[in-house]
Amino acid sequence: MTTQTAPTLSRTLARRIIEQVGSSGQPPEEGLHYFSVGLEHYLHAIESEYVSDYIRDGGAAFKMVVGLYGGGKTHFLYSVRDQAWNHEYAVAYVSLKSSGECPFHALDLVYKTIAGSIMPPLPAAEREHGYDRGIGALLRAWYGQRYQAYQNEGLSVDMTRERLRDDIESLDIKPSISFGNAIRAALMTLHNNRAEAFNTVCQWLLGEGFDRRIHGPYSIQQKIDRTTAMVMIRSLGRTMRALGYTGLVILLDEAERVPSLSTRNREQHLSNLRELIDECSQSSFAGIMVFYAVPDENFLEGRTQVYEALVQRLSTVFTTLNPTGVKILLEGTINDHVEFLCQVGQRLASIYATAYQMEFPPIELDQLIQAIAAWAEHVRYGDEGYKRLFVQSLIQGLRILHRENRVPSVEELR
Repeated sequence: MTTQTAPTLSRTLARRIIEQVGSSGQPPEEGLHYFSVGLEHYLHAIESEYVSDYIRDGGAAFKMVVGLYGGGKTHFLYSVRDQAWNHEYAVAYVSLKSSGECPFHALDLVYKTIAGSIMPPLPAAEREHGYDRGIGALLRAWYGQRYQAYQNEGLSVDMTRERLRDDIESLDIKPSISFGNAIRAALMTLHNNRAEAFNTVCQWLLGEGFDRRIHGPYSIQQKIDRTTAMVMIRSLGRTMRALGYTGLVILLDEAERVPSLSTRNREQHLSNLRELIDECSQSSFAGIMVFYAVPDENFLEGRTQVYEALVQRLSTVFTTLNPTGVKILLEGTINDHVEFLCQVGQRLASIYATAYQMEFPPIELDQLIQAIAAWAEHVRYGDEGYKRLFVQSLIQGLRILHRENRVPSVEELR
């Protein structure tokens, strides 16, 4: 197991957290662990049963995360991402939007977004400073790190370049021959300082089109489309392991309810999901773990064979005692909702205090948090996630307590 010590919360990161949580209620990309509550047991089970050994040793797995809008799905996925980075996995977070650029019924667009968002493992100390995404940035990072490692061993520049050339040429990537050729070609263009050629190859790797005249000279002979997308995802996973990363973790975050799709697209969506689940049970998906987050399970209601097949595959529930279960029910992490919200509130208040270099009066702070938590728990069966309502209202309340030195009523914060 790789352990990394998290850096002390800086004022800058604290301000970012408060701004993000208070404005949209969405979790920030960095700093989640400073206010996470209740996920520890689930995350520990994922780490001990999958991330630390099973996926590392060539296994594959699929989990479906279920939580209301504003109920913590993205927060959970970001927490898994950080955990995977701690174990040297490459990670791709993808926001699926049926009406946008990445609908799940179009697997070629899903692949394109995965390739455009993939990131190498980042040290904990570097995560709050921003990072580049995409397969091109990952290949640059790999080349630079490998070059520096050889230099640190005391090798000459010529010997370092020779070693790197050998490393690139020996990369064995399957099942797509074109994908393997593209990875090696991209790295060799980096090696030879051919920036334009590197961008040309990365264009294909990013799923941005195929032109035989342009890509053929790099031994790329295959299109990336709906028929080849799953093969390309498989090849991307193999690439991460060939480059020396532990594996690939793919985080798919469904931003819309599936029933809003047309009948044709909905059927294709479900067919793709079934195929992805089945792929995760095959050795060809070695070293890949997929998390698919949805707001509810209503899309599984139907009478066709596709529906029935999916229901069977998604019937088991993930728990700390049954980590092989497929469905991760986020509400299952909470026993007392008010107590849960109060714990989150205390942590966010501490972050706020760091951001603005001040202290809250304890009695008034407890009164504020308790009141907002009780209100949020009361409305938690509404369409909007009560967790999101709580954190947005809390940040507003903290500002009033800070600036005006009084506890606002819940009515003021609605």
